[in-house]
Amino acid sequence: MKIKSILIKPETENNLARLLNMVEPDDSLAILIHGSPDPDAIACGMALREILRQTKGLSRCAFVSTDPTIRQQNIELTFAMHINIQLIDKIDINSFRLLALVDAQPSFLRGALSSLRPHMVFDHHPRGEEWSALLEDVRPSYGALSTVLTEYLLCARVKIPRNLHTALLYGIKTDTSNFDRATTMEDISSYTYHTRYANMQLIRRIELNQTPVRFLKYFDHAFHHMKNYRGRRTCFLGQVESADACVQVADFFLRIIGTYYVVIAGLVEEKLCVIFRGDGYRQDCGSIAKKAFGSFGKGGGHRSAARMEIPIAVLKQLAGDSLSQQSIDEFLFARLKRDYRHGSRQGEQTPAGENI
Repeated sequence: MKIKSILIKPETENNLARLLNMVEPDDSLAILIHGSPDPDAIACGMALREILRQTKGLSRCAFVSTDPTIRQQNIELTFAMHINIQLIDKIDINSFRLLALVDAQPSFLRGALSSLRPHMVFDHHPRGEEWSALLEDVRPSYGALSTVLTEYLLCARVKIPRNLHTALLYGIKTDTSNFDRATTMEDISSYTYHTRYANMQLIRRIELNQTPVRFLKYFDHAFHHMKNYRGRRTCFLGQVESADACVQVADFFLRIIGTYYVVIAGLVEEKLCVIFRGDGYRQDCGSIAKKAFGSFGKGGGHRSAARMEIPIAVLKQLAGDSLSQQSIDEFLFARLKRDYRHGSRQGEQTPAGENI
């Protein structure tokens, strides 16, 4: 079935029918987001709520997350969309008859949360460990889950409010990194469809308002301590309030002329968070991250972006108990030097005065 130039897959039609059969009139629903809420997860939660509101009616619906919203853009989005996302330990999730998990899978849940059994799961990540739900829709070929929920909305023939068009467009935009990452024609078609109705000025404002004033100290620190070796920039920021500080610094310094990739590390609670950002042309950030730090922590990524987390207890064994600027800089260099040497074999020239 084709609606508004978007092809509605048979699995979408079948799953929508199953979804509507699962939900009772004036039902109660908790929408669970794993990790810190991002635009794709937020938009999909909004879409699911809108479908059920207009077709079945909901007496109660809550957005719940396992972690607080950290990135400033995501805080701006939830405020603009009038969404209240509550932490899972602040709400009685068992008081809702239905539990939906969006942009994640039950196997992602750890610790006490692993006992949760969502009734419905919507995701676009590769299927992980064994799990089951009454309704499962996992499409790893899609660049954004917002594309899948767009199909559901059109298939259900519900009226899509402007703020939902805006959220879904932003979800596709961010999860595909403006179509730099793996993208399907479905993602492009959905994005094009939403551009007719979305508030593009609001999205621009959200994208511009991303750096809190208090983060400027991290940029200043990086400017004075950044090491550069043939277009590969690294810096340890010390203690940071969130991994987003490392992300923003890495994104900024990647724009410096002649930079191929940036590695920014910071201590967040009881772990060292190492953020990789690259141009995706000369090096594969995901591969470098796993080779350099995969033995000591967990994480991963793709060609242009990656993230690794190393427990402080492990880090102290590797870099010394002081965790000083010098010791972490030396640790980063020691783990990354294989790639630096590989770059040297490619015949790249070292600009005068650069070091690491």
